[in-house]
Amino acid sequence: MDDHSGRIPVPSAAPARFIGSEIYRRSSFGRSHPLRVPRVSTVIDLARALGWLAPQLYVTSPRAKPAALTHWHRHDYIAALQRVEATQQASVEDRTRFGLGTHSNPVHPQVYCRPATAAGGSLLAGELLAGGGVVYHPAGGTHHGMPDRANGFCYLNDPVLAMLSLRRMGVRRIVYVDIDAHHPDGVELAFAGDPEVLMISVHEEARWPFTGTLGEDARGSAVNLPVPREFNDSEMGYVREALILPLVAGFAPEAIVLQCGADAVEEDPLARLSLSNNAHWSIVAALRPLAPRYLVLGGGGYNPWSVGRLWTGVWGVLAGQELPDRLSPEAEAVLRALVWEGARQGRQPPEHWFTTLRDAPREGPVRPEIRERVAHLMRRRGRG
Repeated sequence: MDDHSGRIPVPSAAPARFIGSEIYRRSSFGRSHPLRVPRVSTVIDLARALGWLAPQLYVTSPRAKPAALTHWHRHDYIAALQRVEATQQASVEDRTRFGLGTHSNPVHPQVYCRPATAAGGSLLAGELLAGGGVVYHPAGGTHHGMPDRANGFCYLNDPVLAMLSLRRMGVRRIVYVDIDAHHPDGVELAFAGDPEVLMISVHEEARWPFTGTLGEDARGSAVNLPVPREFNDSEMGYVREALILPLVAGFAPEAIVLQCGADAVEEDPLARLSLSNNAHWSIVAALRPLAPRYLVLGGGGYNPWSVGRLWTGVWGVLAGQELPDRLSPEAEAVLRALVWEGARQGRQPPEHWFTTLRDAPREGPVRPEIRERVAHLMRRRGRG
């Protein structure tokens, strides 16, 4: 499917659309937070430097109104989030009841506006996809947000809001695939027991939030595959072909939502998996033909170079672009301008982080426990 040499084939269709905003360039979770690094702005700049993001393909994300957010989030939580942004202070109740003002979910100047913009982009994506097509929203993917509290760097849950938006557009059968290193506990909570939703998550075992065990199936709506450390490209390829694609095709979805978190690659500081970005791109390409509507979201990822390169490549795959062996001087300049303060890997980045998008493939043996877990899940879904 991906020969590591250039274009990854995507069926011909209307041009994919890219949802973005300049708010991500101007905001940060704080100097010590993992999300201090630039991510979405890097993808926008790289895609433009490569000539991949024509103005007609770019859609500016709106900021979601509070009433739209309460399609899933509680009114009192949204009010608290707005108040904390206005006052720049979180009370004891804000911390204990709403999860605001904690180390993971700090108060910062755009603590409401930034997540509300990401949520607005996902709500808009559902509307844009009403008649079919492909939308890429790299600022989305905040899959830990809960109805009444911030959770795991996620103040709102835009994947849930996107799926509810699709539902309001008349789309019923939805597959949600999540390849972030962390389990999507908020999304699973939202759609547990829904017979018209299939959730598939591949995530690192024994990693926060410590949910998504092999036996956990959200009352029949979820397939959870926890994987061991050093999970490699060959193993993800096996999971893709033996588990993800057969289950998605068998479900016959009207829409697919892919959360494409970049924290499962080897260079990420918050996980211990060993994927290259090729593994992500192959899944992005493989899922595209399986539904008439396709929404690809971002998610985790805390190394600015690996996130920027991976997510820019996702856009290249969706837009049918050739992935160059060597970046143009303009694109290279974007990557050389990045700074990763306080991180050992940021002191002397390897040269290929500046000059290429594509990692070297990280292949290896497919361990028996991977095969056994996949077989177990397929049997449980009646496919064994």
